[in-house]
Amino acid sequence: MTAGNLSTHLRKLEDPGYVEVRKTHEGRQPVTYLALTTVGRRAFEDYRRALTEMLDA
Repeated sequence: MTAGNLSTHLRKLEDPGYVEVRKTHEGRQPVTYLALTTVGRRAFEDYRRALTEMLDA
C-alpha cells in the first residue's frame, strides 16, 4: 500500500469522525499519529457485535 493510498483510506475514517489525525515532523521526517475517537470506538464495537452475531447464527 502506498502512502497516497493509505492517506485516502485514513481520510475515509477521519471524515465521519472515527479517527483523529495529527501530522507533525520529527526532524525532517513527516509523522502521522492516529487516535480512535469515541465515535470510532462505538462504531467498531457495533461492527464487532454484529459480526459476532452473524458468526454465531
